Amino acid sequence: MILAVTGGKGGVGKSTLSVELGAALDATVVDADLGMADLPTGPGPDLHDVLAGRADPIEAVREGCGPVRLLPCGRSLSGARAADVRALDGALRDVEGAYGDVVVDCPAGLRADAGVPLAVADACVTVASPRRYALADAVRSRALARELDAGLVAAVINRVVDDAPVDTFEEALGAPAVVVPADPRVERTLDSLRPVVRTAPSTRAAEAIGTVADAVRRTRRV
Repeated sequence: MILAVTGGKGGVGKSTLSVELGAALDATVVDADLGMADLPTGPGPDLHDVLAGRADPIEAVREGCGPVRLLPCGRSLSGARAADVRALDGALRDVEGAYGDVVVDCPAGLRADAGVPLAVADACVTVASPRRYALADAVRSRALARELDAGLVAAVINRVVDDAPVDTFEEALGAPAVVVPADPRVERTLDSLRPVVRTAPSTRAAEAIGTVADAVRRTRRV
């Protein structure tokens, strides 16, 4: 299964949630934000190289990054320009065939490169902040996903401190809304590659992410 993690705005914790879900599902996490990658990288080929035809998708996957496998994306403008986004479908399918489930960290917004992972994905999760104005962004992401036939598994209302407008989100999106409370350990996930679903599974944040993962598993069985 290929799961797209999407959102209308940057900075809502989409990349962090992608890594957490990757750990919860034992999936490979792919950073598909060709222009503004967030996931950790390092020596070796990356998604820019794969989409430019310079590397095989499987050789670009990093194993041993804590409890997750990563296919990172390069950070250079020249790499982004050389990448052919039309090759993403085949690359993701190759990774799925080799490793099983794939979680794709999508670009934020509604740019064309945000739509390509959704067009490939079997399902998606949208991430939003707990502010009411964030609902409009989530609705736009939902509309794009629906147009591209990527079923919405859940809406994640992320980094919640007080009450979140759960009912409003569920009514507008027609999908369950899961509240992930603010937790400094989750905020360190990208730097430490120590997802709370593995290191602190009894915390409220980990349990909420587990709820999203369970919803993905149910979708996979349908």
